Amino acid sequence: MQSAPLTDRATLLVKCEDRPGLVASLAQALYGQGANILHADQHTDTDTGRFFQRIHFQDPELAGPDPEAACRRLEATVRTVANRDEMSWKIRYGQRAKRVAIFVSKTEHCLYDLLLRHRAGEIDCEIPLIVSNHDSLRPVADQFGIPYHWIPVTTKTKAESEARQRALLEDHKIDLAVLARYMQILSAEFITAYTDRIINIHHSFLPAFAGGRPYHQAAARGVKLIGATAHYATTDLDEGPIIEQDVIRVSHRDQPKDLVAKGRDVERTVLSRAVRWHLEDRILVDQNKTVVFAA
Repeated sequence: MQSAPLTDRATLLVKCEDRPGLVASLAQALYGQGANILHADQHTDTDTGRFFQRIHFQDPELAGPDPEAACRRLEATVRTVANRDEMSWKIRYGQRAKRVAIFVSKTEHCLYDLLLRHRAGEIDCEIPLIVSNHDSLRPVADQFGIPYHWIPVTTKTKAESEARQRALLEDHKIDLAVLARYMQILSAEFITAYTDRIINIHHSFLPAFAGGRPYHQAAARGVKLIGATAHYATTDLDEGPIIEQDVIRVSHRDQPKDLVAKGRDVERTVLSRAVRWHLEDRILVDQNKTVVFAA
């Protein structure tokens, strides 16, 4: 069980093999607990026969005199249904805002966008630190009053640098790491320790133009659309579960530098959407795909 909630709101996420009566079973279980469903959304993948549901609900007992006992009762109720129908499930309570670490290199547009949206209240989280392998974006962090940790990464120091980075994440109780154009490949050990908790922005419409210099690849191919992809980082480079994508038109007149400039807007919006949806518990990962219950 997670720590006691701060409000009477919670979100239930489930996935399992599809079968009749799943929606009714979950609704009845929550009703029996005294909960009021505020919003529910579900999806059945007809190709795989998989069922997915997100239920956002209100349970007055979660904000009562003994919230931990209320959590235990609620989880026992859901567990009974989940065991019967072989569901994978998790409940996210209305607790403290999730804690986010932003990783950057030298490119600032995604970092600025996230920090401005956070300041404006569009992204509900805490950002206790920014981590970079260069010192060039420290003024941005200073502008927003966020501690900036410069940890150089070289081939010889990569293991040591990652150990320092992971120690920072653990010390600050980080829930999500955002690679906001962080131009380093994380080790398998790092990624495995934060499975489905590292979001990367790749500056192409994956699976097209994976790897380095995608805008130059796109220009050489003469494409008429370029895009950006936010995905969870996995040990397979640029092949993790895709959360969000978008595109913008380009023409034969555009050079790689023009694609870079045009692509920045798409990168910003795609990354911010993905981060917000993760923070709002709107994403279910199933193998190498996602179901995103976006508002």
